[in-house]
Amino acid sequence: MFGLVEEQLRLSWEELSNLPQSEVFADMHCVVHWSRFDNHWEGLLATELMKRVKLRPEARHVMVHGENNHTANLPISDFLRPTTIFALRHNGALLTAEHGYPLRLVVPNLYAYKSVKWVRGIEFLDRESPGLWEFNGYHIYGDPFKEQRSSS
Repeated sequence: MFGLVEEQLRLSWEELSNLPQSEVFADMHCVVHWSRFDNHWEGLLATELMKRVKLRPEARHVMVHGENNHTANLPISDFLRPTTIFALRHNGALLTAEHGYPLRLVVPNLYAYKSVKWVRGIEFLDRESPGLWEFNGYHIYGDPFKEQRSSS
């Protein structure tokens, strides 16, 4: 974790895996008009991870970094929801490579493009900044219940 934090936090895979684990049951919505209901995610809640870092007062947004320059932004309020989880398992099985193994952020209240696969870093920012999909025309926020699919 870096950016607007008092001290950067870097966790090994072993350290991350040994943090308290939780479960979240949530739907997932994709911008291409499909939804998958009642997913069972297991992993590390974002709120649990945040117990280990002190944000600077101006931190308002999060940029999640994944493999191959994949990024997604979200307001810190969405990152800190009790259902936002760094998933290690889905429906009782380890994540597959296709679905983000070894670690995927899952933000159930937003479209799936905000649920970054292959998480490598978390950056805290003082402003909204577009991630990969937003640069390519997806909505900056991505609320599935408001049909916020594209920026146009």
